[in-house]
Amino acid sequence: MPLLGRLASNRNTPVERAPRVEQAPPPLPDVPPQTGVDEPGAAMAENAPNPVEDEVVRLAAASGHRFVSLKMEIARSIRNELGARWSIGRDPENVHQVLEQYAAVRPSYGSHLEGEDEAALFQSVLDEVVGYGPLELALNDDSISEIMVNGPSLVYVERKGKLRETDLLFEDDAHVVDIIERIAAPLGRQIDGKWPMLDGRLPDGSRVNAIIAPCALSGPTITIRKFSKKPLTAADLVRFGSASESMIEFLRACVVGRLNIVVSGGTGSGKTTLLNVLSGFIPADERIVTIQDAAELQLQQKHVVTLESKPAERDGSGRVTIRDLVINSLRMRPERIIVGECRGGEALDMLQAMNTGHDGSMTTLHANSARDAIARLETLVMLSGVELPIKAIRQQISSAVDVIIQQSRLRDGSRKITGITEVQGMEGDVVILQDVFGFREEGIDPDTGKVLGKMEPQGIRPKFMSQLEAAGLYLPPSVFGATY
Repeated sequence: MPLLGRLASNRNTPVERAPRVEQAPPPLPDVPPQTGVDEPGAAMAENAPNPVEDEVVRLAAASGHRFVSLKMEIARSIRNELGARWSIGRDPENVHQVLEQYAAVRPSYGSHLEGEDEAALFQSVLDEVVGYGPLELALNDDSISEIMVNGPSLVYVERKGKLRETDLLFEDDAHVVDIIERIAAPLGRQIDGKWPMLDGRLPDGSRVNAIIAPCALSGPTITIRKFSKKPLTAADLVRFGSASESMIEFLRACVVGRLNIVVSGGTGSGKTTLLNVLSGFIPADERIVTIQDAAELQLQQKHVVTLESKPAERDGSGRVTIRDLVINSLRMRPERIIVGECRGGEALDMLQAMNTGHDGSMTTLHANSARDAIARLETLVMLSGVELPIKAIRQQISSAVDVIIQQSRLRDGSRKITGITEVQGMEGDVVILQDVFGFREEGIDPDTGKVLGKMEPQGIRPKFMSQLEAAGLYLPPSVFGATY
C-alpha cells in the first residue's frame, strides 16, 4: 500500500493528520508495509502516559533531536526545490508536490527507518512544509484545549483541565520563530526585535499569542487557545457536571427575559465557553452584536454582527479598541450586545448601554467571586478616564447588572459554575448581592482525585422573578429549592 494510504489507515488515535487528497498519490519507493495499528481510543485513555500519543511523538522520544534534525534537513531541501511553489495549506496540490519531492530527495539522506517509522518521518516532513511543524500534532488532537510552547524543547498541552509536558520538539529557537512568522504572515503582521509580540488567530479561529526575544528570555513562546470545532451546549454542561439542570433552566429564563449578565471567573475557567452557551438561548429574531479581541464566540443565530478589535500598526497608529467598538455598536441598532471580555474603560460604556435600553446584554471579566466582580467593574470604570464618585459608579453597576455567574476551575482541572448571584441594588454605599445557586465542595475522591460537591439552590427567589413572569417566563419553586 502507498505510504499515504497507510497513513490514512492508521487514524485510530485522536490526532487526525492524514492529508486530504482527491486521488491516490504516487507510491514512495522502498518503504515496507506497516506492521501494526494502535488500539482504537488508546490515546484518549484517562491514564495515557503521554499527552499526545502518535507515531511521530514515539519516534521523537526514541531518537530525540537526531530525528528532528533529519526532518528539518529534508523539509528545507523540499522547500528549496519547490521555491515559489511552496505555500502553507494541505490542499491536494501542495500534498502531491511534497510527496513527489520527498520521494526524490529522501534516498540521499540514507535509510535507517522502516515501516511506520518511515511513514512517521514523511508525515512530520509534510507537517513542517505545509503546516505548523510540531504544533500540527496537538492542533489536530481534539482532546487538547491549549498548547504552550516554552522554547524549542519544552511544550505543554492542556487536556481535561490538566497541564502535561509533551515530547514535541523544535530544532532550535529559529525554528519556533519560523512557525510564529507563518502564523503572522496571513494576518498581515510582523514580529521581530522591534515589536516582539503577536496576538492573532489561526485559520480555524484558535487564538494565538506569541512573544520572542528580547522580551522572552527563555526562548520564543507560543500560547494557543484552541477553537472548539463543535461548540458545547447546555446539555453538555449538565452531562459534564459543570452545571445542574435547575441552573440551566434558571439561566435560560434570565437570557430570554433580557436580564443583563456578567460571567466572572479566572483565566482558563471557561468563561467564554459559558458565554457561548448562554448566547444560544437568545431568540433567533433579535439583532446581536458581538465584540471581541479575538472572535471566539460561535453563535448559531442568523442575525449576528461580529466585530473584532484591531491592534496598532508598528508605528503605533491604527488601533481599534474594544471601547471604540462598544461605542460604535450603539449606532448599529443592537438588541443585544455581547462583549467577549471587559478589561478596560469599555466597562463604563457597557454599563451605560445596559442602562439605556440594551437589556439582555452579556460580558465576561476576570474575578474570583461575585463580590470581587463588583470591585473589578469599579476599577475598570475608573480606567475610562471619566471622573465619577465611587457611589455613582456603584449605582451604575447595581442598576445595570442583574446576574453575576461565577465560573471556576477546580483543583482537579474541572470547570464548573460555582455560583449564580442576583444584584439586588444599593443599600447606602454598598451593592447588595444575594446568592441564588452555589457549589458546596465536599472533599476529594481518593481514587480519582476528582473534587466532590453539590450544586445547590439557596432557597431564595430572586426579586427580578416578577420581571420574568411579566414576560411569560415561569419557573417552578423547585428550581430554587422549595419543596412545597
